[in-house]
Amino acid sequence: MPTTSPSAPSALETTLTRAWLRRGPLACALWPVSLLFRGLAGLRAAAFRLGLGNSEKLPVPVVVVGNIFIGGTGKTPLTIWLVQALRAAGFTPGVVSRGFGSKDSAPRPVGPASTPREVGDEPVLIAARTGCPVMVGRSRAAAGRALLAAHPQVDIIVTDDGLQHYALQRDVEVVLFDGRGVGNGWTLPAGPLREPPSRRRDFTVVNAAQLTPELAAAVAASAAAPRCHPVPSNPSDGAPAASSPHPARAPGAGDAGVWQMTLAGDTAERLQNRSEQATLLELAQRARSQGLRVAAAAGIGNPARFFGMLKAAGFDLIELPLPDHHDFLDRPFAQLEADLILMTEKDAVKCAQIEELRNDPRLWVVPVAARIDGALAQQIVEKCRGCSSA
Repeated sequence: MPTTSPSAPSALETTLTRAWLRRGPLACALWPVSLLFRGLAGLRAAAFRLGLGNSEKLPVPVVVVGNIFIGGTGKTPLTIWLVQALRAAGFTPGVVSRGFGSKDSAPRPVGPASTPREVGDEPVLIAARTGCPVMVGRSRAAAGRALLAAHPQVDIIVTDDGLQHYALQRDVEVVLFDGRGVGNGWTLPAGPLREPPSRRRDFTVVNAAQLTPELAAAVAASAAAPRCHPVPSNPSDGAPAASSPHPARAPGAGDAGVWQMTLAGDTAERLQNRSEQATLLELAQRARSQGLRVAAAAGIGNPARFFGMLKAAGFDLIELPLPDHHDFLDRPFAQLEADLILMTEKDAVKCAQIEELRNDPRLWVVPVAARIDGALAQQIVEKCRGCSSA
């Protein structure tokens, strides 16, 4: 029985991914090139800081959710969590995104009829889960302007990715890692990082089941510095006060702190009819008692994270790791001998657009939600309230 899909990541990608987790012969051979990459990235960032590059300030606070580790670390669930937290704090948030695979470079709104091929899979998912205005475009600044013009009630913008998109000024930066930490700690192509671990940011979040002191120390920003100065909370304006340190914030991680995020998925929904639901524990028990063959597909940056969650729920899986943003046009399940196929919600938004897959009764979607200490949201809100508008 196959354990991987024909569309699994290439051998080159797999080799590099493994090499990036340690400082072995291949990584060491590429290290001199990584110094050049790191230097160019640093010069580019410095040019924008010194005002040598065109960088636009929007009239509302901008919060960037991004990563320096290449590939997926869980930005979309974090973005959804942050939008919901900002709304609960009294803001009216909107989201801008590049929209991976989007057909247009000009700003384009994400509506109920938008498809992943038109605007990208993650923006479709964010719009569906949050109900807030979402705009995609190659230029985040242009997308932000278009979003504010179309939705003047929006008073804060969250950008899904775009950490290195310095043409848009930001008030708060949230950098997300996962259990892989910083890998071997080197920048591309010798390592998995777009920028060095010491990159300045306001908050560091780690998407991992266990946040060990070693992992927290590896991802902590040694040069963390706030982008704007928060003002003290005034109880009369309803702004939540910043909380004291707590277990989810790694001790000794510096002023920026390191916050733990976990992804929780307790139920599954049949793709053919999303109202038909079952808990993962129920499905796993049913599969064992009936001898069902169960597969799991994940076209995300780190499929192992999804597979691990399902195994923890009791599933014995055929694993199908797919390339990030996989479009499913190659029909990867056609020859798969499985009675039940579990997939991520990000993959489901694309499969739902393909009739053959939409009507496949074997396909079940596993929505996940980010779980983070609420004090992080309070501190982000406090910073946003203290950032002046343009």
